[in-house]
Amino acid sequence: MHTSSVESPPRPEHRTAARSAGVLALCSVLLLTLVASRWTPLMSVDGDISATAHRWAVEESALTQACRILTDWVWDPWTMRLLCAVVVVWLVVKLAARWTAVWLALAVTLGSLLQQGLKTAVDRPRPVWPDPVDSAHYSAFPSGHAMTATVVCGLLLWLLRGHGVGRAVWRAALAVAVVSVVGVGLTRVWLGVHWPSDVVGGWLLGALVVAVAVWTHELRRPRPRPDGAAS
Repeated sequence: MHTSSVESPPRPEHRTAARSAGVLALCSVLLLTLVASRWTPLMSVDGDISATAHRWAVEESALTQACRILTDWVWDPWTMRLLCAVVVVWLVVKLAARWTAVWLALAVTLGSLLQQGLKTAVDRPRPVWPDPVDSAHYSAFPSGHAMTATVVCGLLLWLLRGHGVGRAVWRAALAVAVVSVVGVGLTRVWLGVHWPSDVVGGWLLGALVVAVAVWTHELRRPRPRPDGAAS
């Protein structure tokens, strides 16, 4: 009987991944268009939320310091990439899953290139405050922290599920991933270095990269023969 492995996760099927990618692409293009055109209602909502968050960040200095530690060290894009690199080495050394290791490394790399390309193309200014609590480089849209966390956590969760981990491990990993992805987005707005739509854009684009990557992996995965053996 054919058993699942990291090289051939049973879910999601490539058609589901393709449909998800299509929906996420439409949502991403819509938000990108609204941000690039400086759509007034979106800019107004962004400004109101950011101003409120910044006021709270100035008042709650202890919480703000905690957010800086989380965003600069725990959820930093380079921390996420380092985690991905460790998994790539594990896939090659422990499981001899070379194709999946290359696929994972390429997906994260292409996600980073897409992120930087969009930052340059949109060239959205970051929020500016008279009393900033943090600083950041490059343009605002999309949030690199939010996008990188979504890509890395999403791909690693998919690999874990395909590998058939136990229910307790899966739930723990899912909880950590959700807290990380949501948390890093909230810290970027709290610290006043991103508009809310930057974070939403990072989440959408990160999920799009995951969906496209899963679709690609599913196309490459060997299909089982009628007798149960892999093709």
